[in-house]
Amino acid sequence: MYKRAVVPLDGSEVSAAILPFITRIAGPLDMEVILLRVVEPNPPRVIESSRHVEVDDIQTRLTEARTYLKPVMEELAGQGVRASMQVRHGDPVTEIVECAKTVQADLIAMSTHGRSGLGRLLFGSVAEAVLRHAEIPVFLMRLTESQVRSRRAREAVR
Repeated sequence: MYKRAVVPLDGSEVSAAILPFITRIAGPLDMEVILLRVVEPNPPRVIESSRHVEVDDIQTRLTEARTYLKPVMEELAGQGVRASMQVRHGDPVTEIVECAKTVQADLIAMSTHGRSGLGRLLFGSVAEAVLRHAEIPVFLMRLTESQVRSRRAREAVR
């Protein structure tokens, strides 16, 4: 059975929609959850008609990622789920797969943004690439932003 799951979060509500599912299964399975945030590199930008070049402040972005994950980890822990967090810098697909190997996870659980057609072609699918490259099972929950908003509205009524 599954004992350690990597849960990649990109900061969106869609990616966080996997958390209620993970919370429900992690306790009974005594599963450890490793929350992962991958900070993608930003190339330097040149401001038009000036000599000014903006360089990515990676340390600030890594700190922001840790700040985002910490309350999520604490909420899981408050619900009795063993949780830890990792922040990595690089290509999301590569870092998700490598994190799973490093922590010896036996499951990657993530939401997919539910894009299709042109949106999928233009933006690609991190979830699909992780599914192709991972050597362990990948659980994908397909949700769109409107589905997440609808779910949140139903839960607010309860």
